[in-house]
Amino acid sequence: MKKLFIKTYGCQMNVYDSARMADLLAPLGYAPADAPDAADMVILNTCHIREKASDKVYSELGKLKVLKEEKAEAGGKMLIAVAGCVAQAEGAEIIKRQGAVDIVVGPQSYHRLPELIARINRDKGHALDTDFPVEEKFDTLPEEIGTNGPTAFLTVQEGCDKFCTFCVVPYTRGAEYSRPVAQIEREARKLAEKGVREITLLGQNVNAFNGEGPDGEAWSLARLVRKLAAIEGLDRIRYTTSHPRDMSDDLIEAHRDIEALMPYLHLPVQSGSDRILDGMNRQHTRDDYLRLVERIRAARPDIALSSDFIVGFPGETDKDFADTMRLVREVGYASHFSFKYSPRPGTPASTQKQIAEDVKAARLEELQTLLFAQQRAFNEACEGMTMNVLFEKPGRQAAQAIGRSPFLQPVHADDAAGLIGKIVPVTIEKVFPNSLSARLLHPSRVAEAVS
Repeated sequence: MKKLFIKTYGCQMNVYDSARMADLLAPLGYAPADAPDAADMVILNTCHIREKASDKVYSELGKLKVLKEEKAEAGGKMLIAVAGCVAQAEGAEIIKRQGAVDIVVGPQSYHRLPELIARINRDKGHALDTDFPVEEKFDTLPEEIGTNGPTAFLTVQEGCDKFCTFCVVPYTRGAEYSRPVAQIEREARKLAEKGVREITLLGQNVNAFNGEGPDGEAWSLARLVRKLAAIEGLDRIRYTTSHPRDMSDDLIEAHRDIEALMPYLHLPVQSGSDRILDGMNRQHTRDDYLRLVERIRAARPDIALSSDFIVGFPGETDKDFADTMRLVREVGYASHFSFKYSPRPGTPASTQKQIAEDVKAARLEELQTLLFAQQRAFNEACEGMTMNVLFEKPGRQAAQAIGRSPFLQPVHADDAAGLIGKIVPVTIEKVFPNSLSARLLHPSRVAEAVS
C-alpha cells in the first residue's frame, strides 16, 4: 500500500477535485497520508485567485524537494505533482523552475493522473498535461466516491464565459461547461447512499448551469435542484458561486418552494459603483443588483445573503468606494468575503494604473468594519431561535459536536457527540463573532429529535 498526500489551496471546487483525485488513485494502491513526509506521492492542488499564489506554491515545492531527496537517500521514492489553476497557468515553467516536480496537470486533465504516473514510472522524466477536455474528465472519473462525513461538494458546472477584467478563471478553467443531469443525479444518489445529508453544488458560475436533462432539453439549476431534492436521504442542498446576471426567475422561485434548498445565497457584487462595475466587466449595474435582492427576499424573506467585495480596483475614487459602502448598508449581509485588489498576470485590469496600497488598506478596513458589524447583528438576531442543525464533526470539548445552521453558521452543542450525521432541532443560547452556541431542544429524546 502506497501513501498519498494532497494539499488543497483555494476554493471548494479544488476540495472536490482533490477528493476525486484520491478516488482516481485508490485503485493504484494509494491510501491517504497525514503528512507529506509519510507519502509516496504528494499533490499540490493549487489556486490562482489569491495574491502571490505561485510564490506560495514554489515555496512549498522547495520543502518537498528536500523530502524527496531524503527519501531517495533512504532507498525510497516520492512523486511530486502540481495540479489546479497554477499548474494550468504556468505549465512547463513549473518543471523548469523546480526540477523535483514529476507531473504538472491542469484542472481539466487530472482524470489522466493514472496514465501520467504510469508514463513517469515507465519513461522517467516529467509529464505535463494542461489540455481542456472537460467533458472527457467527468465521463472518466471513477464511479466509486469517497466521502468523509454527512456533507459533500458536487461539481455541476465548470469554467466561465464572463471575463471579468480582474479574474483569471476563464484562462485557467476554460469555457463554461455543464455536466449532464443524469451524471449529476447518479453521483448525488451515491453520496446519499453513503450517508451524505447535505450537498453543495459547485460551479464557477453555478447558476449558469444548463446541463442536458434526460429529456434531451437543457435544464436550469432550479430544475436540477428540484430533481436532487427528491433523492431519499438528501435533506439539504446549497450552491455556490452565483453570478447576478444568471439569477433566473425559476431559481428565485426554487428558494421559495423547495424545503431542501437552504436559505443562504452567496451572490457576489464586487462593487457598488456603476463606473467600477463597468470597468470590471461585471455585466450588471448597482440597480440591477438591488432589484434582484428585492425579488429574492420577496420570495424567501428569511434568506441570508453573502457577497464578495474588491476594494481599490484601478480607477476607484472616494465616491466609487462610498457607493460600495452605501450598497452594503442598503442590502445588509450575513457574511462576506472582502479583499484589496491585487493584479493577476494576463488579466486586463493588471495593466491599468494601480491604487496606492495605503488607500486600499484604509478602504478595506472601513468596509470590513461595516460588514463584520452586519454579520454580528445577523448572528445576534438568531439568539433564542429554534433551528435545525446538521452536526458534522466532534467539537473541542468532550461530548460536543459542531454543525451548520440553515444559514451556514457554525453551531456547537454539548451532549451531542452521538448526533454526527443527524439533523437536530436546537435552541441558540449564545452568540460569538463567528459561531453560535446551542442546546439540544429535546435532550432527553435525542434519538427521536432527528429528521
